[in-house]
Amino acid sequence: MYEEFFGMKRPPFQNTIPTEALFLSERHKEILGRLSYAAAGNMFAVVTADVGVGKSTLVRKFAETLSPEQYTVLYLADSQLTPRWFYKGLLDQLGIESKFYRGDAKRQLHKQLDVIRGIHHKKVLAIIDEAHLLDRETFEEIRFALNTGMDSMNPMGLVLVGQRELWDKLRMQLYAAIRGRIDIKCELPGMDRSEIDGYVKAHLAYADGQTEIFTDAALDELYKYAAGSARAVNKAGMHCLMYAAQRAKKMIDDHMVKTVIEAELP
Repeated sequence: MYEEFFGMKRPPFQNTIPTEALFLSERHKEILGRLSYAAAGNMFAVVTADVGVGKSTLVRKFAETLSPEQYTVLYLADSQLTPRWFYKGLLDQLGIESKFYRGDAKRQLHKQLDVIRGIHHKKVLAIIDEAHLLDRETFEEIRFALNTGMDSMNPMGLVLVGQRELWDKLRMQLYAAIRGRIDIKCELPGMDRSEIDGYVKAHLAYADGQTEIFTDAALDELYKYAAGSARAVNKAGMHCLMYAAQRAKKMIDDHMVKTVIEAELP
């Protein structure tokens, strides 16, 4: 619909665009560097951000930068993740049928990690998304899973990804033990005005069509509405493009953005 009107080959404002087309701010690049360092050192990292800012997308970008010849990347995103399903989820991805009891499954995981490290000469990185929803028992089991060799080394790298409340939870005294194991803490802020500009331009460039669509004043209004959220920019941007195409308008100004936000968006 609007893609044809603006001469686009693909829709610009979707969260499924290839990682090579993602807009990366300086803060994004800094976090990617810190996560790469954590992966290389089998470290324990935590990434937090507000809803919709793009933390999961950033972690997807990070995972795809890791060489499959050097890393085995495991990914879990389950709001109801229990200790048993933590092991089962990792072992399933390693092609191993998990035993029922938690202790047996933990030994299976450590044995397989030893094989990957010692025979295949690869590192393992586990990424746990939506980690702010985990309960204390699962956090404790994750900490136990990192214990090996009399605490001399981590058997794998680990990245916990979650909303800002994840770090609020980890600051509590009852999580002191797992907090003490964390090597790197990364907080992804919302986009500022200049980053909104870069984000919109990068996505329009990915669409491979008309790119000079939003006026500076329109981008100001997008920034006010989105409050730093990439998800909100995607939603508003898509609706603005549809609105403009339906009215045969090649340029989107601030009045149009305000109209769309007030009439079509919650």
